[in-house]
Amino acid sequence: MPRELVIRNRAVERDPWRVVGLAPEELAQALPEGPVLVPLAYWKEHRDELATRGEVGVWLAPADEPREIAADAAALVLVAVQFPKLGDGRGYSTAALLRTRYGYRGELRAFGDIGRDQLFHLARVGFDSYVLAEHHDPHAALASFDDFSVKYQGSVDDPVPLFRKRESATP
Repeated sequence: MPRELVIRNRAVERDPWRVVGLAPEELAQALPEGPVLVPLAYWKEHRDELATRGEVGVWLAPADEPREIAADAAALVLVAVQFPKLGDGRGYSTAALLRTRYGYRGELRAFGDIGRDQLFHLARVGFDSYVLAEHHDPHAALASFDDFSVKYQGSVDDPVPLFRKRESATP
């Protein structure tokens, strides 16, 4: 995957990270220089040597269990969650689990078939960076973070649901 633009903390910037392992033959070669994101299986197999390399992150496929990186959560600078197609929402649960159950505090990235209309909801479950599908303009997508002014349900970004806030405000 070529270097792309990323939305990080609600700003568009050039992304230095390279995702490897989307095509299995990539992992048969030497990893490229610079920051890399490797698949979970590769991380588990090469954890010790990757830890000495420097900037290495892990990407999780939809079927990967986030608990498998729980022990490494504090050491990982970046965890990316793949959304291979629009209808696959398992990554939302993965993000929420990483943030709430496993205490991951580093950068959490959504990548794959991500569009403008998903950004608000992805942010609610804990993502803070996004690589959009190629046909989406990341600059235009920034406005989507403000699509909704009221959040009814509790989530990672605001765990108290609106009805509880109203209850506490009522005399």
